[in-house]
Amino acid sequence: MKKFFITTAIDYANGRPHIGHAYEKILADVIARNARLSGKDVYFMTGLDEHGQKVEQSAARRGIPPKVLCDEVADDFKTLCGTLGVSYDYYIRTTDEYHRSFVQKCLQKLFDSGEIYKAEYTGLYSLNAERFVQEKDKVNGAWPADYGQVTEITETNYFFRLKKHQRWLIDYIGAHPDFIYPKFRAKQVIEFLKEPINDLCISRPKERLSWGIELPFDKEYVTYVWFDALLNYISGVNFGDKKLADYWPADYHIIGKDILVPAHSVYWPIMLHVLDYELPRTFLTHGWWLSSGEKMSKSSGNVVNPLDYIEEFGPEPFRYYLMREMSVGQDCDFNHDRFVSRYVTDLGNDLGNLLSRVVNMLHRYCDGIIPSLDVTNPAILELRELWDGTGRSVLADYGDLAFNSALGRLFSFIAFINKFIEMNAPWRLAKSADSGARTQLEVVLAAASESIRLAALLLAPVMPVTASKILVALGADPEVSWSKLDFGPHLANKTAVENVILFPRKEANL
Repeated sequence: MKKFFITTAIDYANGRPHIGHAYEKILADVIARNARLSGKDVYFMTGLDEHGQKVEQSAARRGIPPKVLCDEVADDFKTLCGTLGVSYDYYIRTTDEYHRSFVQKCLQKLFDSGEIYKAEYTGLYSLNAERFVQEKDKVNGAWPADYGQVTEITETNYFFRLKKHQRWLIDYIGAHPDFIYPKFRAKQVIEFLKEPINDLCISRPKERLSWGIELPFDKEYVTYVWFDALLNYISGVNFGDKKLADYWPADYHIIGKDILVPAHSVYWPIMLHVLDYELPRTFLTHGWWLSSGEKMSKSSGNVVNPLDYIEEFGPEPFRYYLMREMSVGQDCDFNHDRFVSRYVTDLGNDLGNLLSRVVNMLHRYCDGIIPSLDVTNPAILELRELWDGTGRSVLADYGDLAFNSALGRLFSFIAFINKFIEMNAPWRLAKSADSGARTQLEVVLAAASESIRLAALLLAPVMPVTASKILVALGADPEVSWSKLDFGPHLANKTAVENVILFPRKEANL
């Protein structure tokens, strides 16, 4: 049975982690956790792209071998993933021997079939993008800033017959409406393909670049970093005792919008097609985190360092904010004040204080023991019905990648639990001499406890540690499972744990 296979773009070894990297990893992790909880056998892969001219030059400036630089960067990204609780199953590095061998086999196959040829070429070359560019790539008559220096060079190189398959790709995208998500990104790809595309230069002479995978048919060249990097998504599940049929094609291939065209949406599909591999089922293309409506950049000084927020507030509130604020595929502003508001209001007040309040009342009125829940009691009908609708809607939203909507619905339910407690006032029931007050008190606390348990279960893909802490506080098994998403007496006679603080008060000084 094929596994549910999800990949992120592999990060480039010429930089350090920023909020875009953090968001992509968190997004993939939430999808992977949701799939696992839904009963799927998940394989989640991320990794590092290590070859290329920029890596070689950065290492040379520091007087260290490129591999040493890559080792440092790999440690940085792995540390970020660990801090954020990213549950990847495998971390691939393009300097791994099995990846090098696989890339060379693919190059040889394409060369032997005539899909790669040698020719002299004069063209404009972008150092930053590490590729040849064309005048049509200019924006408002100027090269994009991230192209860096663009110069004309003449070289003899090897080329992949990309334009030969342009019509096929156009037809494929048209016949597979779910191939690129969100759908408006597919229109951008088609727009790019309206003009004739050039064949892809897939080599660099060693006299100009030595840090790369050597061409198997010409020892004087290494392969283009993008050709090397794009093949990792298959090489990572095509070595050792792994069977490609168990993994491929990827169910979700997650990338940022800046690398959709042309690399992932033009080069990669055509490479796969010619190599006789199926294409990923969905290219999930996310937007950028902005600052006051502008793209974050080091030069403008508006970059958000995720480690600052993680250190101050913790990794799970950071995960929550990113997933709550951004609609998948759209751009979104990162706003400090809004982050603090989400932390204080949603997490601290609505969820954290709710749990503390209910647990404290359980100890005050029930010796810490959660009463058995009578689901037929009319006093909890509205709460139970609201859960039924919320549970279905949140699961549906998760499946549709509408995580911000799902969290909005879930926290509306959490807000209603608070309202339910206020309406029923257990503190008054505890003082009442009415014969039915004690029964009603136990119904209210049992229903509130069960509602919190259910909310925690659905929060788990986004905030797994928090979900487990909530379950522990309610005396339940901390291992999250969606096998009991029904509103029932699942906590009967469990002992609630006092003094579980989910979200400590913060003096935000960032």
